Parts: sequence; C-alpha cells; structure tokens
Amino acid sequence: MTVPQPARGRARQDSIYRPGALGIAPLVPTEVTALERRARAAMSRKAWAYIAGGAGSGATMRANREAFDRWRVVPRMLHATSGRDLRTTVLGTDLAAPLLLAPVGAAGLVVDDADLRIAEGAHASGIPYVFSCQGSCPMEETAQAMAGTPFWYQLYWSTDEELVDSMIGRAEAAGARALVVTLDTTMLGWRTEDLDLGSLPFARGEGIAQYTSDPRFMEIVRERLAAGARSAQPLGIDPRKPLQAARAAKGGLATLLSMSRQHPGGVRDNLRSPQPRAAVETFLDIYSNPGLSWEHIATLRERTSLPVVLKGILHEDDARKAFDMGVDAVVVSNHGGRQVDRSIAALDALVRVRAAVGPEPTVLMDSGVRTGADLFVALALGADACLLGRPHVYGLALDGADGVSAVIDNVLGELDLTMGLVGAASIADITRDLLVPAY
Repeated sequence: MTVPQPARGRARQDSIYRPGALGIAPLVPTEVTALERRARAAMSRKAWAYIAGGAGSGATMRANREAFDRWRVVPRMLHATSGRDLRTTVLGTDLAAPLLLAPVGAAGLVVDDADLRIAEGAHASGIPYVFSCQGSCPMEETAQAMAGTPFWYQLYWSTDEELVDSMIGRAEAAGARALVVTLDTTMLGWRTEDLDLGSLPFARGEGIAQYTSDPRFMEIVRERLAAGARSAQPLGIDPRKPLQAARAAKGGLATLLSMSRQHPGGVRDNLRSPQPRAAVETFLDIYSNPGLSWEHIATLRERTSLPVVLKGILHEDDARKAFDMGVDAVVVSNHGGRQVDRSIAALDALVRVRAAVGPEPTVLMDSGVRTGADLFVALALGADACLLGRPHVYGLALDGADGVSAVIDNVLGELDLTMGLVGAASIADITRDLLVPAY
C-alpha cells in the first residue's frame, strides 16, 4: 500500500530502524554506492555489463552525476512545515509522487519475469512504470501485474510501420496512459562493456518478448521463413540431428537454448523449430529505424489518442519543435549515458530546455537520478517529474519485487524528508530559489 503522503519519509525510516533495533539491517542498501556494489555481486557479468554499462569511456555517465554535484540545496528555517504532499499530475496521470520507473530493456538478464516483478514493486509503492519495448514479458501480462497502478508504454520505432501500429494498438488496449517514443536509440551506441564480452542479449532472444507476442511481428517471421531467410537453420546446425548438435560450439548451443527458452511455446518444440532463430534475426533487422524523423512523429496524432511523449531530447530547439508540433511532453534524457559518449549531461540540458520552452509545457527528466535529493534538485530546476532507471533494477537483483519497492520508497522517503527540512510543503513549493550553484 502507498504510505500516507505526510508521513512517507518518517515511515520509511521507521520501517528500517525498528527491525534495526533487533539486529536486522535492510537487504537493499539506502546508500547509492553500496546498492550498486551489492547489485553487481548479485548479477552475472553479462547482466551487469548491459544494465550498468555506458557508451565509450563512460564520460556521459560521469557527467550526469557531476551535473548534480554542481548544485546545492539551501534549507529555510522556522517554516512550520509539518506535513508534505508529494502528489502531482502529469499528462492526466495522477502520481503519488513526481517519479516514474524508467523503461530498462532486457531486465530478464537479472531475474526471470523481470517486468512482472518490477510492475509488482511499482504497484506496491504506488508509482507508475514505463514498460520497456525491449521487455522480457508481454505488455499485457505486465499490465495485469500493475494491478490498477497507472503505466505508460515505451515505443521503439520499427522499420515496419504495421508493427508500429500493432504495438501502439496493444498498448492502448492494455490500458497505457501515455506513449513514450524513444528517439535516441535508432542504432545502438558504442557500449564497450557489452562489446568486450561479445554480449548482445537480443541476439540470444532475451528482451524481445514484446515482439514475439506481437501478431504482426510473428507474421513477418513466418514470411522470412517462407522466403528461405538465413535464419531457417538455427546457428548453422539442424537440431533434429543430435550428433551434429552435440558437436556445436558450447556458446552456440547456449545461445540456441536461450532462444528456445525465451520464445513462446515449449523449449523442446522450439529446439526443433527454425522459428526462434528467425525471430531473433527479424528483430535485429527491424527493431529500430535509423531513418526516424520529424515526419514520422507527425503521423502519431492519426495513430493514437494517447498523450505522446518524446524521450531523448537534449537540445532546446528540438524541445521547441516538439511542442510546436503538438507533442504533449518531452523527457530530457541521454539514455543514462548509454548512447553518445561525452554527451551533455541530462540535468544541464534540462536547465536549457526549461528556459527555452517556458514554465507551461510538460518536461520530464532522466539520466543520473539516484536519490531523493537528486529528485529534489531536478524538480527545482524545472522537471515536472523524473524517471528512475538503474537503481530500481539494482533493487530487483537484490530482492525481486520487494527490492524494487524498497528502492522507490528510499528515494521518495528522502525526497519527503528533504522537503520537510527545507520548507516545501508540496511539489509546487520546490523552486529554483531553493538552490545555489556549488561554485
């Protein structure tokens, strides 16, 4: 259940200190570095590389954190703020606090049914979840796990327009409250940790459940097989010939098994079928569109009645154009530092975007948010709400759905206490005059 708004911070402290008096420390650390360290120990090398890794040298990831370090909060005294109201509304979605869980692809690398566990944790804390287009569970199942808590859907724009329409239609039917189009991943960035392991989860069939559960996508797969595409013989072997399969390289066999486990249907039947490999090859060919343009975005008003959010905006001119076209909101984001090395920090871009578009348009932010104090700073600098990415997956690695909920509750507990100590009784009270530059 959602903690009553006026007591969220103190209630979170109480839930930790009372067991602590009995010698029970929290399974999910409240301190960021400890959370990352324990999560890394709980993950496989490939999972950690994909979830925690960034583009190139990691300069953008560092810049995201350094941007927060350039601001300081100025508490006010004797403000008589005895209760706080964290509630707000964004694009018609009522939020218990100005926070949503960001879409993180291939979270199934961390735990099985990851999207369902994340949804359960989000629901337990009363926070919306933006479903990943590269999810490990079909959106319809994840929607059920939200149990009535609002959710949005992230869309990667495929090269197949019918697939785009199918994904949008399914999101609407499942109950999504907004459509979040990710703009900055028309191709994968230079992700060195994944490259050095030779690890792309999608090539093993991981993180493509939204596609293999989609009727249009599977129609394309069948068309490829009928046309004799290269995927007709998985990994160059025929699984119906046991001796040939036994001689296959260990890595190739592991990939075949991964594809068969991830694909809908029984593993044994999938091992005998060319379809899992064909699905992977199809996904890799069409999942994202390098030619994505403003002309594509202009078609959305005819394709959906959902509020349209553009995620990945970093330049103020792009933000202006988005709102001039009638887009409902933007997310200022550099994809958590995963796409362009040495990119502008998302928080720095937020300041520029908000100054350019004025106070009225809906502007969200992600990339670099780790704590409740970070969230406070981003709100004060103009974000209407923020998306929380890697930390909730770290909680997932440590304690499943309960770990996700613990991370959310820790972030919001600190936000609530920060508001109370500074003198902000509501989200509207978190303003720029409560910050000064660190330098």
